[in-house]
Amino acid sequence: MTLTKEHPRGTVGDVDVAGAAHVRHPLRWVASLIVLVLAAQFTHLLWTNDNFQWDIVGRYMNASIIGDGIAITIELTVIAMAVGIAGGVMLAVGRLSDNPLLRTACGLYVWFFRGVPVLVQLVIWYNLSALMPRLSVGIPFGPEFLHGDTNHLITPLIAAILGLGLNEAAYMAEIIRGGLLAVDPGQTEAAQALGMGGGRTFRRIVLPQAMRFIIPPTGSQVINMLKATSLVSVIALADLLYTVQSIYNRTFQTIPLLLTACLWYLVITSILYVGQSFIEHHYSRGATRNARQGFWDFVLMRRRRPAPEVSP
Repeated sequence: MTLTKEHPRGTVGDVDVAGAAHVRHPLRWVASLIVLVLAAQFTHLLWTNDNFQWDIVGRYMNASIIGDGIAITIELTVIAMAVGIAGGVMLAVGRLSDNPLLRTACGLYVWFFRGVPVLVQLVIWYNLSALMPRLSVGIPFGPEFLHGDTNHLITPLIAAILGLGLNEAAYMAEIIRGGLLAVDPGQTEAAQALGMGGGRTFRRIVLPQAMRFIIPPTGSQVINMLKATSLVSVIALADLLYTVQSIYNRTFQTIPLLLTACLWYLVITSILYVGQSFIEHHYSRGATRNARQGFWDFVLMRRRRPAPEVSP
């Protein structure tokens, strides 16, 4: 039997914790005061500066032409991300392949598309006709089955999808590859010891665990893709930014139109963040004791709330 010494209430060992002085943090108060002053100044600027022209912003927020630009932005985001995820899966598999030629080819793809700015890629795809005036499909070094004029085939929308989607595939390949490598190899070995095949092991064991590492950066990539669609304005695709630019070039209401675009981008990214948080919570069940971080917890920089303890 082990005897333990009981300490009086409010003490730990020889230290009287009940009478311990509260640690003060004066720098926190100074930082909070600075933040409040800056926030007050910014609010005063928004409220008193007539150059923001909030009445014009409110009028354009519900304009149908702005809605058309938003639709193009969302459509481009969805299609480009679909291309990026599909290409990323194939590239990740190739990067993990035992075939050195396939592994090298996929590595070169990732190296090239991650190294060249996406704006440059968009301009190249848009001007592809200067390099190849005619596109064809057929047997390599043999007869052609289909052919067409590059200017007719590579429209601004197709150029935007190719530029954004192929570039995104390089980033998604590394995200997916990292997620798969993060799963303990012992999980696969245990599944094989139980007689599970390779495909079933991947679907039931590896992929669900890898999704915990893949989903968070993928959600960030979706938000980045939404913002990257603004680059397609340089190739005359009527997305949200190009639409507001075409309006303020006629009306000279530059600031109100740019504010309209900013507000709509913030609305869409906020919705995407909420969806991402729910998906993260779904795939992190059983892996962490922390509760899901809500949208306002993220905005207000709150710490994650601990999950309630389960009583025995």
